[in-house]
This record gives sequence, structure tokens and C-alpha cells, in this order.
Amino acid sequence: MPTVSIYTDGACSPNPGPGGWGAILFWNNQVKEISGSEAQTTNNRMELTAAVKALQLLKRKSVVILYTDSTYLRNGITQWIVQWKQKGWKLRNRQPVKNVDLWQELDRLNSFHEVTWEWVKAHSSNEWNNRADSLARNAISGGTS
Repeated sequence: MPTVSIYTDGACSPNPGPGGWGAILFWNNQVKEISGSEAQTTNNRMELTAAVKALQLLKRKSVVILYTDSTYLRNGITQWIVQWKQKGWKLRNRQPVKNVDLWQELDRLNSFHEVTWEWVKAHSSNEWNNRADSLARNAISGGTS
């Protein structure tokens, strides 16, 4: 199976408001950057979208190390999702899980690939997390990095 490293980030300014997402994929000595935006969204939705879009690019089952600075994304996919699914995509207070469309797609992709979810500190010395952040922020205004 191919091994892929992915760095993702989402941004929203203000939150909620215009948002962007960015991801960088590394495999076989190749690098691919992707990004996109939504006119009205939330930061959490953009964090999820970055991971979904990056994983959707992988056409074959892969071993993936996905780096994110979002505890919402990492905890959601590694911990909370089990109970959400058991409760019919509801929270403890019986309210629907926010961004359920993205969580369901992420769950499908996570089940297909062998994904390890790694947390990195935001806005620190991690070059690739900073680059993903730049892609996301520039996507908000339709710019390029």
C-alpha cells in the first residue's frame, strides 16, 4: 500500500463567515497542494473539509499519516464518532451532530484508508502546518499562495 503524509488546515474570518481550507499531500517524492473556500461557513467545517478533500484524492487504499492542528477534527474522528454513530448521529443532549455530512464522509474515508491522526500545534515551527494554514487563509479571498 502507498504511504501518504497529509497536512491540513481550515480558516474562517470571521467565524462564522467566509472560510477556506488547505491541504498538502506527500507521496513518492511528490507534493500536491489543494485548497478551496466557501462563502458562509465555520472554522470547524473548513477543518473537516480539508481532511475530506485530501483523503478523497487518494484513489487507492493507502497508509496515511494526517497532521492537523484541530483537536475538534482529531478527537471527533478518533474518539467521539463511535458514540455519535451509536446514537444515530446525535449528541448526548439529543441534538444532531454538527457537520454530519462531512463526518459521515470522513468516517467512510477513514475506514477505507489506514489513517493515523496526528495533532500538531498551530502557528508554531511546523513548516507544513504553517503552509496548510497559508493555503486556507489565501483561499478565503480567492488568492493563491
